[in-house]
Amino acid sequence: MSEESSVKQGAAAGTSMGAAVILVTVGALQVLQGIAAVAEDEVIVVGIEYTYKFDLTSWGWIHIVLGAVVAAVGVALFTGAAWARVSAIVIAALSILANFLWLPYYPWWSVLIIALDVVVIWAVSTWKPERA
Repeated sequence: MSEESSVKQGAAAGTSMGAAVILVTVGALQVLQGIAAVAEDEVIVVGIEYTYKFDLTSWGWIHIVLGAVVAAVGVALFTGAAWARVSAIVIAALSILANFLWLPYYPWWSVLIIALDVVVIWAVSTWKPERA
C-alpha cells in the first residue's frame, strides 16, 4: 500500500469515527426537533405552502423515527462492520431527502444537516477498515 493511500485511509478512518459521532448527534437533534413539531411548539413556524407539504405532526413523527434510526446506525458505525457502513450510507441518504423536504420550515438547519450527511457518506464510503 502506498504512503498516499495510507494517508487517505487514515483520514477516512478518522473522519468515519467523526461521522459516527455526527450521526449520533444529528439523530438526537432530529428526535428533539420532531418532539418540538409534534408538541406544536412555537419554535416551528409554518410558512407559505410548498409542493412537499405534510402537516407539522407528520413531520414531527418522521423526524423522531428517522432521528432514532440515525442515532442507532451512528452507534453501530463505531464497530466498523460492513453492514453498519452500508446502513450509514443509506440512512444518511434518507436524511438528505428528509431534510431537503424540510427546507421550507428551517432552511439553514436543513442545509447544515445535508452537508453533514454528505461528509458522512464520503467518509464511510472511502473507509476500508480491513486495510487500515
